[in-house]
Amino acid sequence: MVPRNGWPKVEAVKATGPTDKPASRGEIRAHEFDAALMVAVYRESVIAKSQECDGRIARTAAAHLEWLPMSTTGERFERAVAIIERLRAPGGCPWDREQTFDSIKPFTLEETYEVLEAIDNRDWDELPGELGDLLLQVLFYSEMAKEQGTFSIDDVLDRLSRKLMDRHPHVFGDAKADTSAEVKRNWEALKVGERKKRWKAGEGAGADAAGKSATSILAGISSSMPALLEAHKLSSRAAQVGFDWPDMEGLFDKLSEETAELRQHLKEFPAPGPRPEGRGVAGSGRQNIPDDLRLRLEEEVGDLFFVMVNIARFLSLDPESALRKTNRKFRRRFQWMEQRLEENGSTPESVSMDELESLWQQAKQQEKQP
Repeated sequence: MVPRNGWPKVEAVKATGPTDKPASRGEIRAHEFDAALMVAVYRESVIAKSQECDGRIARTAAAHLEWLPMSTTGERFERAVAIIERLRAPGGCPWDREQTFDSIKPFTLEETYEVLEAIDNRDWDELPGELGDLLLQVLFYSEMAKEQGTFSIDDVLDRLSRKLMDRHPHVFGDAKADTSAEVKRNWEALKVGERKKRWKAGEGAGADAAGKSATSILAGISSSMPALLEAHKLSSRAAQVGFDWPDMEGLFDKLSEETAELRQHLKEFPAPGPRPEGRGVAGSGRQNIPDDLRLRLEEEVGDLFFVMVNIARFLSLDPESALRKTNRKFRRRFQWMEQRLEENGSTPESVSMDELESLWQQAKQQEKQP
């Protein structure tokens, strides 16, 4: 491990870089530092050294960076940016240097869900680490973009600041918005204006992948997001122009209609009708269904999901969060059943459905106990 060597005073750092004399953390703090300048010096000197393939110097400088006294949020952010630069620079981490925009996309999704899980669990000790992992994705994408000359973290931050100020004219301008509903209406109107500007500027020239005009009220809603979230956004956006159910009863009527349509299609299902897959290897008991019927059933099931998403929207509930909590509830209860069976020397596969149902009811009851 490289010793935690201390930086000398700023004037000396400019001339000589890291010293070989070890220093304690207390001694480092005793110096008069300009931490922002120290990071800048680190970024310039270390990357220059790494390009000369002097890994020893680079690693030593990285150890200095670990102990730089950071007094402001900006300085801490600069340090994180510098660390990513170092990892991607010649002589850095082989794994980090091999990554591309496409290769780290799965990690971005994974880190997002880990943030959501920490929030759902109210795990405030874990949440800062998960948010840091998510921020890492932003820094990583930005560093790769800077390397290819398309944009940098500075562009990301500039766009964010401009967007926040442009979309809050009631705070940074002369617009009036006294309630959150008024803020949301203003916000949506501003976003429509932004889409039209992009269209006129040619940024969205032509049509999107679905062949729809980029000036559509639905423009900008990604089809890559989770389906429940996409359904929520599509219906919310359509509701802004009045295309919506009048009330909850209308939604329940639609739910009954879609259920009836599914039942109608099920009359064509091969005998003996739909059955759950048998125990054993998943898919081993899958029934043979005509392709056209399968497509119609899939469409009707999708319609049912869409109606359920809108029921959640009317109730101001997040359908993704609601389903995620139900998933966790199912996992918790089923694992409780497995533990009880294991204590008795059994497994779920070895007992009857009646026994499993009895255990399931017990699992539900024990959760109600204080």
